[in-house]
Amino acid sequence: MRYLLPVVLIASFSFAQDAYEEDYHVFTDAPRLLLTKQRLRLLQRERERQSMRWLQFDSLISRGAPMPEQGLAWALYYQVAKNQEMGRKAVEWALDDKHADTRQLALIFDWCGPLMTKAQADRIAAKLGKSLTVDTTGDVAKQSARALAAIALGDRLPDQGEALMKGIIRQWWREGVVQNLRAIPREQTYALYEMMHAIRDNLKIDLRESAHEYFTALPVDHLVGHYPSPFEAAENEYRIPVYVRDGEPDLTDAVFSRAAELAMVAFDNNAAESQYLQGWLMQDRFLMRGALGVVYEFLWANPYQPGLSYFQMPLVYHDARSGHVFARSSWDEDATWIGFFDGHLQLFRDGHVETLRPGATIPPIRIGDAVLMSGHDPEWKFRADGEALFVLGLTPKTVYDVEIDNEELSERETDAGGTLVISLPPSLDLGARLKKRIK
Repeated sequence: MRYLLPVVLIASFSFAQDAYEEDYHVFTDAPRLLLTKQRLRLLQRERERQSMRWLQFDSLISRGAPMPEQGLAWALYYQVAKNQEMGRKAVEWALDDKHADTRQLALIFDWCGPLMTKAQADRIAAKLGKSLTVDTTGDVAKQSARALAAIALGDRLPDQGEALMKGIIRQWWREGVVQNLRAIPREQTYALYEMMHAIRDNLKIDLRESAHEYFTALPVDHLVGHYPSPFEAAENEYRIPVYVRDGEPDLTDAVFSRAAELAMVAFDNNAAESQYLQGWLMQDRFLMRGALGVVYEFLWANPYQPGLSYFQMPLVYHDARSGHVFARSSWDEDATWIGFFDGHLQLFRDGHVETLRPGATIPPIRIGDAVLMSGHDPEWKFRADGEALFVLGLTPKTVYDVEIDNEELSERETDAGGTLVISLPPSLDLGARLKKRIK
């Protein structure tokens, strides 16, 4: 059995970009945001061939269905179909004082510029300008919206956006986020990729280079962090990303989880990790047809991109940098699944998810040739028979003495999440003891 162990185990973050002098000025032509010439041609070709993604998007727009992100939906429709009526609706939406969503305003300003009078453009630009106060704090979604606004307004800024973009890229990202990067909150991954696309398309700067190992692991980490069983909604089936609240899944989270995956593949479609993700995405039953998801499904999906079958992926995933462990008995939808992430331990079986309280123990669970079990401090014994043992829920970044039958005493350190990985000698049944090292 193979275990997916990202290269972060032996590599550290690199914070230096290439030696060339970076240019933070925005000089590109509109549309600057997300719709590169290549992507726009792809979308227009999808319209010409009447693909199922276009037909679903066109159906909702043409019949006037209410859309959760109405301005964005109208603006995208205008760009692809050159339907000026829809473009003018997007502009009117942006002019309405009730609408202050920086991200949607930036996309409308960038995509619908040819339809605006000077007075309209000035008014929307003024609304956007309020979001551009010098600030290097804030979460990913807020900084992503600021970046989109700065790029959209590049021609109107005295320095072509240089100061704002330098602050976001250098201070907020490289000197802030990356220095303590373990995991971007899953619900903000899509916003991160929107910003990454916009920055690379306009400034030729790839934010991944400050955290190469993190982004190498991210597509697979994101994929395996879904429960095996899909959720059947009225419009389509959804794969449900991990969550720790009570109650039913939040389908908005499911929409943006898939949107993030689509944007990841679009950002780097050559990487093996992206090709597994593409294989995961290209099943028609999960194609988003609802009023929120249809925009992202149409915007990012590339049905011409080949993918690899995710059934070929290992059943056990471990990332020492984040401390995430995800394992499943198979890739079938009735599989037993175990997840240890951000301090939470969950079991999924028989269609139900169970979140265990901190410190709770679970008996050893065999996944292929691996055994997973939860542990507790300070000292305990167990018996295991397997190729690798994953002990979950110990103290993070802590040294433990490990004693295995017929083996010399050794010391091992837990990862950032408190997981200890022990390679076991070939044996049907053996004993092992752990003891936390006292400083």
